[in-house]
Amino acid sequence: MNSVRRLLSASVISVQNSCFTYPACQKCFSRVILDSRRFNCLKCGCTGEAKAASYRYRLSLRIADTNDLFDITVFGSCLDPFFGVTAENLQRYIQDFNQLSGETNTDASPELLVQAVETCFVGKRFIFGV
Repeated sequence: MNSVRRLLSASVISVQNSCFTYPACQKCFSRVILDSRRFNCLKCGCTGEAKAASYRYRLSLRIADTNDLFDITVFGSCLDPFFGVTAENLQRYIQDFNQLSGETNTDASPELLVQAVETCFVGKRFIFGV
């Protein structure tokens, strides 16, 4: 695998997902499996209580530079300034909103949040480390 990192200046064409956070293993940052009481990381075997699961940002974008289209995913706390809160807090807000609105899909982000993320990113130019 080539470990050379480069900077890419590109414009965001679209947001590819509507769920911006995921429950993450505190050791390896992989997605954990949650049930009503416990979480389990299939990659490293870490387990714990579901209420202690941590969350990270995961934003999948389609971007374009002057020549090519790319699908990229941005992870982690570098997105905190764009959302204004940590992924942990955003997930709490989403859960509270979904509970109040009666939403049964626990992975669903409110449509207003999806529109806000699209407004913040689509059509804007960023420098990505790839």
